[in-house]
Amino acid sequence: MGETHRIVYWIQRLSEIALIGWLALLLLIDIAVAVSNGDLAMWPGPVCGAIGIVAVLRRRAHRVRGFTVLLCVSFVFSLIIGFSGARGGPSLAEIGSLLILTIGGLRWIEPIRRAAFFSLASMIVLETAAGRLHQNEASLAAGFLVLVGWSFAAGVGAYLRFQLERRKEAVNSVRRAERLELARELHDLVAHHITGIVVQAQAAKVVAEQKPEAVVPALDAIAGAGADALTSMRRLVSVLRAQDDAARSPGTTLMDMRTMVERFSAGGPQVAFDIGHGITDETLAPEVMTTLHRVLQESLTNVRRHAPGAGWIEADLRLSDDSERTARPDRAPRAGSGARRDQRQGSPGRRVWLRVRNYGSAVDARISRLGGGFGLVGMAERVEALGGRLTAGHTPEGAWEVLAEFPV
Repeated sequence: MGETHRIVYWIQRLSEIALIGWLALLLLIDIAVAVSNGDLAMWPGPVCGAIGIVAVLRRRAHRVRGFTVLLCVSFVFSLIIGFSGARGGPSLAEIGSLLILTIGGLRWIEPIRRAAFFSLASMIVLETAAGRLHQNEASLAAGFLVLVGWSFAAGVGAYLRFQLERRKEAVNSVRRAERLELARELHDLVAHHITGIVVQAQAAKVVAEQKPEAVVPALDAIAGAGADALTSMRRLVSVLRAQDDAARSPGTTLMDMRTMVERFSAGGPQVAFDIGHGITDETLAPEVMTTLHRVLQESLTNVRRHAPGAGWIEADLRLSDDSERTARPDRAPRAGSGARRDQRQGSPGRRVWLRVRNYGSAVDARISRLGGGFGLVGMAERVEALGGRLTAGHTPEGAWEVLAEFPV
């Protein structure tokens, strides 16, 4: 990547040197013509050409100011020559500088109405400079050639501006989609933590009548869950407010997943979380790790929300190839939101899969009324966006299973 940057840098530098060298050669020709004629009326052209070269050199730092100075000086010289009756043709360096500034102005000057105004002013100044010849046929020919050159420059500048605007719109669309995705993640995180707080508060209310001494640990757990919710919200809100060069998603590690499982087990059904051999923080891409974290979190949230009577939960994170994945006996098609997706074929090669099962569940209507959310649909969208697939449904053993697979 560094070598590519250096190549691009030197290509840009050499292009800039070639452009300035071309304008300097035109300026030398203008000076030679003015010296050979010996007429003072020929010198405004080289002067405008020199100013134009300076404006081109400084166009990135002072794009509008340099363009304005060149337009004003060229137009004033044309008026002076026109009213004095002298004969002085337009400078080649002057014309070249105006055309280059027209291309850059149409591409970069904001807003676009201002860029169009400078482009139109450039055409007027160029046609006025062509009238310095005071010869009908020569002025007409010079005006036509200048108009052709300006039309070409304006077309190039307009095309570059169109590409720039289209790229800006594409970038804005991606950013809007990112922020919507992060807003969805913020919703899921809050739902996860708030659901735990509600369940623990209900449990504390029940045990307060029978075991008052158990209320304090329950309150501590509620306070810890609230702190976790605030931390998660701060982390995601900081991403939403980050600048362009900031990370677009919070970092996630295997330790974060273990910590989440331990906290869930402390206030709900016990979770047996097993990470297979060969899986480390460096094994999986950050986006895959983050999505696995979200799938595990949403699965546990759904258990707590819709199946509070679950006896125990089994979670496995494994690496396998396609032959191992296909040979597993528990990969029979299951009902649920992911049943249709289960018919699709995965890409060959190694894959990582996360399976979450809960046993002995019974739905509590009071917990179900707490709200739904994006649930399985949101998880499936996340998984499929990374080239994976997600299935969910009942297993032959009577458990509810969520399985997410990703190519490695």
